[in-house]
Amino acid sequence: MKKKVTLAFSGGLDTSFCAEYLANEHNLEVYSVTVNTGGFSEREMREISERAKALGVKEHRNVNIEDRYYDRCIRYLIYGNVLRNGTYPLSVSAERVFQAMAIADYAKEIGSEYIAHGSTGAGNDQVRFDMIFNILVPEMEILTPVRDRKLSRDEEIAYLKKRGVKLDWSQTDYSVNQGLWGTSVGGKETLRSDLPLPENAYPTKASKTESKDLELQFEKGEFVGFDGARFENSLQAIKELEKLVSPYGIGRDIHIGDTIIGIKGRVGFEAAAPMVIIKAHQTLEKHVLTKWQLYWKDQLANWYGMLLHEGQYFDPVMRDIEAFLEHTQSVADGKVFVRLHPYRFEILGIESPNDLMDSRFAAYGEMNYQWDGADVRGFAKIMANQSRIYRTVHEKKEKKP
Repeated sequence: MKKKVTLAFSGGLDTSFCAEYLANEHNLEVYSVTVNTGGFSEREMREISERAKALGVKEHRNVNIEDRYYDRCIRYLIYGNVLRNGTYPLSVSAERVFQAMAIADYAKEIGSEYIAHGSTGAGNDQVRFDMIFNILVPEMEILTPVRDRKLSRDEEIAYLKKRGVKLDWSQTDYSVNQGLWGTSVGGKETLRSDLPLPENAYPTKASKTESKDLELQFEKGEFVGFDGARFENSLQAIKELEKLVSPYGIGRDIHIGDTIIGIKGRVGFEAAAPMVIIKAHQTLEKHVLTKWQLYWKDQLANWYGMLLHEGQYFDPVMRDIEAFLEHTQSVADGKVFVRLHPYRFEILGIESPNDLMDSRFAAYGEMNYQWDGADVRGFAKIMANQSRIYRTVHEKKEKKP
């Protein structure tokens, strides 16, 4: 009997090549699986299944893990206001980890001897997939034909044509990866350091020209609805907000960062709903959390994003950080008022029962109610002591004879 290989399958050129190559050059029984983390419509999932069958795989399965992805990842990215290098909302890197986990589960279910993916040797995904597979299914050998053979796109197409595979492999200028937490766009301009992406590179056309006010609702840090509408769950709320906001051209940018493999990487993205949600949530937190809560959240959330980006999801420190982040959200309730404009948005203000900007204590720069001038005079004098002592001691040393 032929041995089984589970192939992470997107339906693109690389994974289509892998399906054909593994069956014919390795004499393996190919079981393909596509994992939806919010980037595929039902129609697209059907088309991927049809493409897998056309390639002759033994069995293809579509798996939807949107709920799991939100509950075990996205909500923590919101709690932490995570933006890699202050720019990128981990649109693709986070979902790859969860796709790899679902692929490993399927491989175990069918008793696969091998597990495969179509990554090249030049990106982050190869490391993420390999790491998760090494952790969850260490007994399975990882096969990566495109990476191992260092194949070009033209070489893959030539092989498929030779095998009689008749599919449309028309060249596109950009590689687009769409997901729940944003869409990445790579190619042409992103391969160099000096050019922005043109308007036509972004999947969503910027068609809105009028400004619009929005009211976002948060409960315990979770985005639950907007403009008075409460949705079935936060996952649905994110999707509906994306439909509303993305035609404004909001959330577009180019991220330049350090890859796992040590090189610099540049990618464009559009993430309208994630950027609005993160900035709105961050503003709400500024009102309801203390100075030191905000400080330590920033430190830990930055590490959380970096570790997730590099595929370190299973390190126990991630659960520790998640516990901290979740605890801080107990008071993150309220409304955030946002105004949308073409290509930008602004946060207008917030309303929360837990707002620490409490007029019973003071009005900043205007009036103080809970202390007087003598209190501040003594407080400032004590606060100055350490620097005053240091300056006095060292002034003697610095004086020239």
